[in-house]
Amino acid sequence: AVSNAAFFIAAAAAFLLWRRAGGRDVPALLLILVAVAIGIGSTIFHTVATRGAILLDIIPIAIFIAGYLVLIWRRYLKFGLVSAIAALVVFEIVSLAASALAPTTFLNRSVPYLPALLMLIVVAGLVQGKSRHADSPEAATSEWLWIAAGLFAASFFLRSIDIAVCRLFPFG
Repeated sequence: AVSNAAFFIAAAAAFLLWRRAGGRDVPALLLILVAVAIGIGSTIFHTVATRGAILLDIIPIAIFIAGYLVLIWRRYLKFGLVSAIAALVVFEIVSLAASALAPTTFLNRSVPYLPALLMLIVVAGLVQGKSRHADSPEAATSEWLWIAAGLFAASFFLRSIDIAVCRLFPFG
């Protein structure tokens, strides 16, 4: 639960950047607010761990992933709205299928996050391919996407081994 402070710190930093950039990018502001909701929901779930509280954890994450994917597909990859929504539907179907088909104990129940990680890697590569100059917005965005993909991969790995490691290192 303590590590959920990272969501609030990231949201605060993003909000400061948003304000510094003029405070007019409504989709970015909405994603910042969803990041706060992720922090709140995840903190509640990881402190009370009830079946109802898990929804407070996973719904904001799903909203953030969907919103961010549509935003990046539209803004940086120049998808039309219909194409972006169609791509999101395909992504959601693949995500649901991965969750449904994976054994519950496989990778410590981390499989539902695997499609998001793979999509982040694909999007980072596609945005990088769109960058024509080292100082272009696409180049800067692709660098941050690669950093996010690396952090996500590390998080995915640690989540996948968590239960096995907790038996050996029960301090969290």
